[in-house]
Amino acid sequence: MPSRDEGNRASLFDRRYRGTTIGAVVLVALYAFEALAVATAMPTVAQALDGLPLYALAFGGTLASSVIGMVACGPWADRRGPAPPLRHGIVWFSIGLLIAGFAPSMEVLLLGRIVQGFGGGLMSVALYVAVGRVYPPAMHPRIFASFAAAWVVPAVIGPTIAGALVQYLGWRWVFLSVPLLAMTAAACVLPALRGLGSATEHADGAGLSPHRLAWAVGAAASALALHYAGQLRHAGGAVMLAASAIALLVCAWHLLPRGTLRAARGLPTVVMMRGIASGAFFGTEVFIPLMLSRERGLSPTMAGAALTLGALGWSLGSWCRSRPSQPFTPSQLLRYGMALIVIGIAGVACAVSPSLPVGVGIVGWIAAGFGMGLLFPTLSVLILELSPPHRQGVNSSALHLCDALFTATVLAVGGSVFAALMTRAPSMAYLVGFGISAALALLGAVLASRVRPAG
Repeated sequence: MPSRDEGNRASLFDRRYRGTTIGAVVLVALYAFEALAVATAMPTVAQALDGLPLYALAFGGTLASSVIGMVACGPWADRRGPAPPLRHGIVWFSIGLLIAGFAPSMEVLLLGRIVQGFGGGLMSVALYVAVGRVYPPAMHPRIFASFAAAWVVPAVIGPTIAGALVQYLGWRWVFLSVPLLAMTAAACVLPALRGLGSATEHADGAGLSPHRLAWAVGAAASALALHYAGQLRHAGGAVMLAASAIALLVCAWHLLPRGTLRAARGLPTVVMMRGIASGAFFGTEVFIPLMLSRERGLSPTMAGAALTLGALGWSLGSWCRSRPSQPFTPSQLLRYGMALIVIGIAGVACAVSPSLPVGVGIVGWIAAGFGMGLLFPTLSVLILELSPPHRQGVNSSALHLCDALFTATVLAVGGSVFAALMTRAPSMAYLVGFGISAALALLGAVLASRVRPAG
């Protein structure tokens, strides 16, 4: 691996890095296109399949099943290199999309989203391991910023294409078109990762513990049960809700690094912050197209434009974070990022009122995206910086795992509130969910100073 000075001088497109950079960026761009396109199309999908009460589960189920893929990928990538789990991830991701695209009911569509989530979990962790294995530490901010930049083109064209597909060809093509792109991405990235085996001799015996996999399955099942329990309107639903929440907490305790749930200094807080940021941001974002289309009368294309602008804000924030002479400490960047998410959610909440212009919410969402652009590369750099080479897969897995668990939980709670209030007080249904996300981001701002180990 090059020295730090060489890493500072090297370009992401130097001969030794070019193939990995292009392949990884193409794969991230594909993932971005799928995420933004599906978010744009989902209000139409839920109405077409008479599944509006399960709207949040269409996103939360994907995140819940991704937990299993993330847990499986960490030790697998440490032991065999990132290419095998990435290859499997692309295949499962594509199969899930095909199931969703041909789904005759909302329940079958949810099954496809769950399969897709498992593949996405494998893909996300494998890419982080590839970064840690291929690029020197000095280049990590730049490659993670390039991942954020890979959202720019999908952010600009993804919602527009998805809106056009929904309006002129039907929502199913939003799902069915992506597997073709996935095969192209695989052809780019997999050859570049060929030959990357285990990180060190320490990884040789680092297999996947059956107990850990069982906890991952338990976490996924608990998250799905939490979503389902929130739709029930009787005493049994309340009991199931409490039991699911406790089970999810116990599983998370066993899966995440020791000290994560109490925000212990250093790596545990880094992992915790990723979950908080994602839960706050995505717990709001999934309801934006629905709110703009149902409450403000925007077309699917125009409602998706809000996600486009938020993603552009994210890319701009990542670009600012990647500047070599960074005047802010990681703790400061994280605190500023969380504050911007709070401001952004407040702006989106204002857009619920028909007396205020929609532009208030859109400007707010750009600010929230900028905050995420500061947060995500900072946390990604910290997780690799605080991990020895033979633990990069496991710790990157924990980072994504906390991301999925927090977001799935926030969506379960927000989706339950939404389902309970949507027919009686739709404006309040949105506002309560947005309030939960804002409170979470405020907690993250308080914890930002704990990402550095004591002493």
